[in-house]
Amino acid sequence: MLFESLGLAEPLLKAIAEAGYTVPTPIQAQAIPAVLSGGDLLAGAQTGTGKTAGFTLPLLHKLAANPAPPGARRHIRALILTPTRELAAQVEESVRVYGKYLPLRSMVMFGGVGMNPQIDALRRGIDVLVATPGRLLDHHQQGTLDLSHVEYFVLDEADRMLDMGFIHDIRRVLAIVPAKKQSLLFSATFSDEIKTLADKLLNAPQVIEVARRNATAETISQKIHPVDRDQKKELLTHLIKSQNWHQVLVFTRMKHGANRLVEYLEKQGITAMAIHGNKSQSARTRALAEFKSGDLQVLVATDIAARGIDIDQLPHVINYELPNVAEDYVHRIGRTGRAGAEGEAISLVCVDEEGFLADIEKLIKRPIQREVVAGFEPDPTAKAEPIQLGRRTLHGAPGGGRGGSSGGGRPGGGGGGRAATPRNGASRGGDTRGNGDKRGGGGGNRGAAPVARDRTR
Repeated sequence: MLFESLGLAEPLLKAIAEAGYTVPTPIQAQAIPAVLSGGDLLAGAQTGTGKTAGFTLPLLHKLAANPAPPGARRHIRALILTPTRELAAQVEESVRVYGKYLPLRSMVMFGGVGMNPQIDALRRGIDVLVATPGRLLDHHQQGTLDLSHVEYFVLDEADRMLDMGFIHDIRRVLAIVPAKKQSLLFSATFSDEIKTLADKLLNAPQVIEVARRNATAETISQKIHPVDRDQKKELLTHLIKSQNWHQVLVFTRMKHGANRLVEYLEKQGITAMAIHGNKSQSARTRALAEFKSGDLQVLVATDIAARGIDIDQLPHVINYELPNVAEDYVHRIGRTGRAGAEGEAISLVCVDEEGFLADIEKLIKRPIQREVVAGFEPDPTAKAEPIQLGRRTLHGAPGGGRGGSSGGGRPGGGGGGRAATPRNGASRGGDTRGNGDKRGGGGGNRGAAPVARDRTR
């Protein structure tokens, strides 16, 4: 199947060809006709499957097919809601790339940057708005945003939205946009919470699920390196230098752990930067740009901050610390081995994390190969210790119970999930909104990102 067979307008096909694509991915092949048909859609697709083009292409087609009258003021007709700044920026970039030959305007809106440039862009009029929930609601509260003309509404990465505590914000947005609209919900998993949300948002939706829930790509080589907890930094350094790795995405559980690891790696002569919610937007954008270009050897990230990182041909993903939510392991390693390319996912596992490892292997329904690295043999007499996650205590050892002692589990995710408390990333008020959207100003400016782009030719 080629893109030409999907019924997309010629300007879109031209942009797709210039971007180097000829054959749609499975999610694109199914979602594009479904969206063009006009009904609501519930789509199960993980990051890296091409889902963004699966909804941006048909939406651009429909917007261009029914343009506003000449001289009429532009209104927001398509609203795309994403959980994080990085994902919002990447989705809006896709809108610009695919819509380059269409007379449409788009803009991206998120917190951590000033509101005035966003207000100016809104006043000039836009067709497509990509936004994070918090800043969108800030604009609505201040009367600088009109969503009464929205015809198409997309909720992207809905599972992560719920993880980050955005359910109340989503409900507020749904109360603002028109009841009559075409709605699309994309999620990596179909939990009970997602199905409940879909029941409220979608009207008799078509259901598409292209990737089996919690499946890991066959092109990803997975490996466990058992190691003592106090030898992880040295082992990571050894692997990077001995294997001559040049583009490595490393995951940690906590922001401060990411910062400490970066400091250590830099002392070993390895270029590294951290990306998490406490970093300004300009710092996060710079780190991503340098990592994508290959100027930065190692990018250390927390789970939520890394959501939306989309890098072609990423060869190595390292779990410096295993996630306490098994599904996050699938999301993490899914950033390598994309589009048929081979990738490597390595986890450095100490005795404290054996319970988390057991949960992961149960989830993916396969054991992960273990390989001890010479010189880093773990102490066979070492005893597991509780893991501190903010103010919660996690027990990753077998039989220790993996729920948090002061936070509870994620709804529907079993014990040990991220609770939506102000202490672990889904805060309200002045802290970062789940590492994705900071209320109010501050932080670094992303340059021209908030400004609408006019692609009238």
